Amino acid sequence: MSNQKHGEEAMVSSFNDTEHEEKEEVSKDESGFRLKSLLWHGGSVYDAWFSCASNQVAQVLLTLPYSFSQMGMLSGIILQIFYGFLGSWTAYLISVLYVEYRSRKEKENVNFKNHVIQWFEVLDGLLGPTWKAVGLAFNCTFLLFGSVIQLIACASNIYYIDDKFDKRTWTYIFGACCATTVFIPSFHNYRIWSFLGLGMTTYTAWYMTIASLVHGQVDGVTHSGPAKAVLYFTGATNILYTFGGHAVTVEIMHAMWKPQRFKYIYLLATLYVFTLTLPSAAATYWAFGDQLLTHSNAFSLLPRTGWRDAAVILMLIHQFITFGFACTPLYFVWEKVIGMHDTKSILLRALCRLPVVIPIWFFAIIFPFFGPINSAVGALLVTFTVYIIPALAHMLTYRSASARQLAISLNVLPGVTGLIPSDANAVEKPPVFLPSWTAMYVLNAFIVVWVLVVGFGLGGWASMSNFIKQVDTFGLFAKCYQCPPSAAAKHH
Repeated sequence: MSNQKHGEEAMVSSFNDTEHEEKEEVSKDESGFRLKSLLWHGGSVYDAWFSCASNQVAQVLLTLPYSFSQMGMLSGIILQIFYGFLGSWTAYLISVLYVEYRSRKEKENVNFKNHVIQWFEVLDGLLGPTWKAVGLAFNCTFLLFGSVIQLIACASNIYYIDDKFDKRTWTYIFGACCATTVFIPSFHNYRIWSFLGLGMTTYTAWYMTIASLVHGQVDGVTHSGPAKAVLYFTGATNILYTFGGHAVTVEIMHAMWKPQRFKYIYLLATLYVFTLTLPSAAATYWAFGDQLLTHSNAFSLLPRTGWRDAAVILMLIHQFITFGFACTPLYFVWEKVIGMHDTKSILLRALCRLPVVIPIWFFAIIFPFFGPINSAVGALLVTFTVYIIPALAHMLTYRSASARQLAISLNVLPGVTGLIPSDANAVEKPPVFLPSWTAMYVLNAFIVVWVLVVGFGLGGWASMSNFIKQVDTFGLFAKCYQCPPSAAAKHH
């Protein structure tokens, strides 16, 4: 086991040079370094875990009871666990491909000190320009609408504390607030935000659980789900979206001092997220039942108390953080397009990034459908970005026996021997629960077929049907989506 660990360390040994350079740079002023390291300069496995766990659940926490009402308690619980493990597996595949790509490039003496590696670049380096174009299109579109969803969620949540403005006006306000994320350089600098963000979702999840149990079941509560196929698959794709937060996996890995240690971080983050999503969704659905079918944001049904207001405020702050998580990779892409990615001036980079925020703001105002838009994004974008493309990319990268052979030149440091385990015959062996590469291929093929048919096919049909229904009912640019009738009338 020790030899295997040393082999992994050696395979990406050049990654440690980056770590050494960064630590040397920030330790010039020891007193300043301590505060900066605590709040700003994160790159440990713990930072990566907080980033994954905090980014994974986000505002979807508030829509999972809505999904349970669409598909029923049992299906909701089973599919959460199923897609949680499926998402953890494809995140693992992405981490393997990242290490493979970076190892190859650093063998060619490519320096990434001022360059953030992104998923489309990994696909380009391993599989060619066509895969780069596909990865770039899906990833950027997903991240754009992921950012849109955060703005919609901000407006939807604040309305339950202060309905002086309609939700559309709140979207204008929070769009301006979220635009300040242009000043956060990279995922290195989300240490304190990731830590706080996970604390906020933890509070909100347990508030929802306890408040629902204390409130008890509403009079005449019914639990009729699943009642319609269109609702069932809409709810299922929202759950698929819940565990599809690793469109930013490569950027989080790149921010680590030792990216090769990422492999199982997403799985550990998912296990923690289960402790938040399963109790809160089940308890809220148990208390309110079918009422959730017309209340996609769980806050709208929970009684107003100081505890609820605190949860709303904490989720607002967390959505600002998640907006930054979703937008930062888009900032990187835009910087590379205009040739400003290696600029060291934070102010100049911030100014260059501002055009990215404008279309996000615009789409959030056009489609303010909290809940249904999650399902639509899940079915049409997350299916490919998070599940299908990583599984296919891994299968194609290691399709030949030669591709699976360990390249000794990548694994031995000059003048160092004995670091390669004697039984190493693959770049990254299949995990212990898979007996062979064949089993790994079967699992990846199953993911591709399942997600393509159930997630994209049935989920796409259901979520788009539901989305179109919302447009027909409320119209585009709706001022106050799913507001109480009296309040909605006041804002028209």
